[in-house]
Amino acid sequence: MNARTEPGEEAGATAARPRIVRELLLVAGLFLVYKFGRQLATGHTGEAFRNAHHVWDFERWARLPSELDVQDVLLHSDTLVKAANTYYATVHFPATLAFLVWLYLRRPAHYVWARRVLAAVTGAALVGHLFFPLAPPRMLSGTGLIDTARVYGPSVYGPPQTDHLSNQFAAMPSLHFGWALMLAIGMIVATRSRWRWLWLLHPALTLLVIVGTANHYWLDAIVAGALLGLALTFLRPPAARTPDVVPVVPQRQAEEPAKELVGAAR
Repeated sequence: MNARTEPGEEAGATAARPRIVRELLLVAGLFLVYKFGRQLATGHTGEAFRNAHHVWDFERWARLPSELDVQDVLLHSDTLVKAANTYYATVHFPATLAFLVWLYLRRPAHYVWARRVLAAVTGAALVGHLFFPLAPPRMLSGTGLIDTARVYGPSVYGPPQTDHLSNQFAAMPSLHFGWALMLAIGMIVATRSRWRWLWLLHPALTLLVIVGTANHYWLDAIVAGALLGLALTFLRPPAARTPDVVPVVPQRQAEEPAKELVGAAR
C-alpha cells in the first residue's frame, strides 16, 4: 500500500502516532466484544429463517438483481468459484488489518479516524445482528442457490448446530462489504496517487463474491453501505494541511517602488 506523499497529506502523515500497546489492546478488545456479541445472537434459528424469507421477498418486490444470476456466472468454472470462496475466506480480516497498520505507520491521523469509523460501523452491525437475526441465502431453500464453499471449498463455516466460533445467522449488515468499502474510502482520502480510485475494485469484488457465494443478500451490502455513510457523516477525516502560499508580485509592480526610491535620492 505504498503511495507518494504530497502536500495535502501532511496532516495525516505528521500527526502524533497513538501508542502501539494501547492501540493493540483497544483493537483486540473491540474484536473480542464483537465476537462475544455475535454469540449472544445465536439460538434464534426460526426467526432468522423467517427474516430471510422476508428479505428475499422484499428484494424480488424491489426488483433487485437475483443473487442466483451472480452465482450462475461463478459456477461456469470450478476455478472461478474456488477463487471466490478463497477470497471470501482469506481476504476480509488480513486486508482490513493491513489497511489499519499502513495508516498507523504512514498516516496516524487518518488511522485514528478510520479506526473510529470501523468501530462505529461494527458496533451498529452488532446491534443489527442481535435484533434482526438473518439466515444467509446459502441456507434458504427454494431459491436455487447452493453453498459454494461447502460444495467446492474452501469453507470457513461448519454445520450451524456445531459451529461455536461464529454466528452464521448474522448476515445483515455485511461487514465483509462494509469494511471493504471503508478500506477503499480510507485509502482514497489518505493518499493522492492518480491510481487511488482503483481501491474501489476491492469493495466491488467483495460485493460480487459475497453475493455469488450465497453468503449475503444484496440488501445486506446496501444496509452496510448506509451505516458506513452515516458514520462518515459524523466522523469526518482529518483536514488536509495546505502548503504555505508565497504571493507573487508582478515584475512591473516590483520595479515601480524601486524607481521612486531612485528618484527621491536624486
